[in-house]
Amino acid sequence: MSETRERVAKRRLGRTGLEVSEVGYGSWGIGGGQWRGGTDEEALEALHRALDLGVDFVDTALAYGDGHSEELVGRVLRERPGEAAVATKVPPLNRRWPGDPRDSVEDVFPKGYVIDSTEQSLRNLGVDAIDVQQLHVWHDAWVGGSWQEAAAELKAAGKVRFFGVSIGLPQTALEVVRSGAVDTVQVVYNIVTADADEALFALCQQNDVGVIARVPFDEGALTGAVRPDTEFEPGDWRNDYFTPEVKVDRWGRVEGIVRDLGIELDELPAIALRFCLTRSEVATVIPGMRRVRHVEANVAAAEQGPLDQQQREVLDGYRLPLVVHEPDPEPEPELEP
Repeated sequence: MSETRERVAKRRLGRTGLEVSEVGYGSWGIGGGQWRGGTDEEALEALHRALDLGVDFVDTALAYGDGHSEELVGRVLRERPGEAAVATKVPPLNRRWPGDPRDSVEDVFPKGYVIDSTEQSLRNLGVDAIDVQQLHVWHDAWVGGSWQEAAAELKAAGKVRFFGVSIGLPQTALEVVRSGAVDTVQVVYNIVTADADEALFALCQQNDVGVIARVPFDEGALTGAVRPDTEFEPGDWRNDYFTPEVKVDRWGRVEGIVRDLGIELDELPAIALRFCLTRSEVATVIPGMRRVRHVEANVAAAEQGPLDQQQREVLDGYRLPLVVHEPDPEPEPELEP
């Protein structure tokens, strides 16, 4: 065990009772496929370094690289048993992101499929139990589906300890939180996409549902690395996310934040991470960390503590307008887990 272990503070993950590091390890990027430019060797080094520094919550998914992310996480967990809790996700059977309320829940998360996917994740990870299993897309139209029977059976069998949902828009998960059917909610939360800090956070607090915040850097925009002329490798999903208009918008917001806070550009990633941790409702934030330097920078940022009131007020002016969920008339599959 490294002498630098336990640098990361702990927070309670809702009614699960798990005490997890406030900075967790987001594993989408290490799965390959949708994210380009990394290697397995770098990923394994980063995972080990994260555990060395006290990061003890790792989030992955069966859909990340068709299980490759889970396999890499599993290699590290087997080498260092008991050092980290692991969360993963069941992809929608119809492979449609985001969730569309017009889809029947039984076409998205039927009971047998949820169980089979969990069994595959257990094999990929090489563990006896998944600490937090999550549905990888969600809409409140699906409360009451047979997935709840699957969750109950998996818990009873000791294969899953806790169950949650990973959501896109916060307003699509209010009923499932009220229902008591989930122990955790994972949600996009960052400076420019901060819708979750109103109704959803309040409900999670009232119902003791653990909050996992993801995408703290808006897929890299809030690190200052995405500019109007930035290009990504062919096949990288960010080519779809960062349209020319989005790149211009985000760079403009980044320039404004840096100016109004009176900081240097290289200080922005720490501000973005601390923004998430300023909310006490957030149990853990899970940035993608494909390289050792990312791990060390994020741990160091968390050690600086929450932002002050003046900083928060400045950042409130850089939110995007509230998004209202209105599915397309003819929805097409979107690869944005």
